[in-house]
Amino acid sequence: MRRTGARARRGMLGTEIVVLAAAIVADVLLALRVPGHGGHGWAAPLAGLLASTGTAVPVLVVLRRRFPRHIGVLGSAVAALSAIGTIVPLLTDARSEPPIAEIVAAGVLTASAGRKLEPRRAAVLAPVLGVVMIAAPLLRYGADVPEALLAVAAAAYWGACLGVGLILRAADGRERDALERVRGQERLQLARELHDLVSHHVSGIVVRVQAARAITEAKPDEDNHAAVYREIEEAGSAALAAARRLVGMLRDTEGVPPPAGAVLGDAVRAATGSFARVDIAEELDQLPVPAQLATTIHRVVTEALTNVRRHAPAATDVAVSARVEADELVLEVRNDGVPATPLPSPGGFGIIGMTERLAMLGGGLTAGREAGSRWRVAARLPLGGEDAPFDTLPRGI
Repeated sequence: MRRTGARARRGMLGTEIVVLAAAIVADVLLALRVPGHGGHGWAAPLAGLLASTGTAVPVLVVLRRRFPRHIGVLGSAVAALSAIGTIVPLLTDARSEPPIAEIVAAGVLTASAGRKLEPRRAAVLAPVLGVVMIAAPLLRYGADVPEALLAVAAAAYWGACLGVGLILRAADGRERDALERVRGQERLQLARELHDLVSHHVSGIVVRVQAARAITEAKPDEDNHAAVYREIEEAGSAALAAARRLVGMLRDTEGVPPPAGAVLGDAVRAATGSFARVDIAEELDQLPVPAQLATTIHRVVTEALTNVRRHAPAATDVAVSARVEADELVLEVRNDGVPATPLPSPGGFGIIGMTERLAMLGGGLTAGREAGSRWRVAARLPLGGEDAPFDTLPRGI
């Protein structure tokens, strides 16, 4: 499956390069057909600079595959370079460069923005790219020449690219919804089986032990085992209560790990809920994460927040953040309200469990008190390169 996906990506990359190269060739032919003038004095080197800028635009489009978290930045750079190539010749005697490669590149980034960027950013970037695509042929050649018809083609192409991006975005959303429905059905099935099988048998054990203890207490003798029966009853009751809590958790759709294919921002917010404020670096918010990492992130955040409720019930500022440091994903949970004397609580394995989960993925955990009665839990995980984030994570976990 991974090899098939890699071949498909290479095929798409090859197609993009061919199309962009064809657009550059078309620009060269259009420049020969409409030579214009190269200006005089300082305008001549400026014309050469504009020509190199127009050639750099397709390179930025190809780079979006290596830097998928920076589609907004690349799209803004393409829009700015195209606008410079349009406006500067109007203000100087520099030559206007043909815009076909810029139009093709801006269209591809429009589709990527419509599919990948959050709605607010896509709603800003996509129209900006459309404006520069349509304005380039109109302002560079004027409305009274045949080349101005490129504006009509650019408008249709922009609309098609935006439509494709939105269609793919909707398809991605439907896939996530389908996965969530399947996952919810599996959880409900597990809840039913746990209730019907485990709870039923444990309830039977508790009832029988209660009966045996009642008989033993009614007829006391030297071998009275009422205390032993009482311990068994308490253990069975505790197991039954735990099973019922687990059934409730399985039936509850709030605060559960996100489905496979979720983005990092959704994984963190699903674990946090409304208990804490969330601050996620822009380049990470829409980063897809593998299923095992999404589950680990969810468990680490929920365990850290559980510790806040248990050990700092007076906390008023609880924050969860995610950022990149030295090619590592850093996930932090900070809170105030840490008492000077630790509150009495039963021993647990929360920190140990989080540390073990992170160690399985090549990461680590630090936890400790900070100044100002604050507590900090920091999880670190290898992020990998931008072209293959989390590709170094162990498989099969």
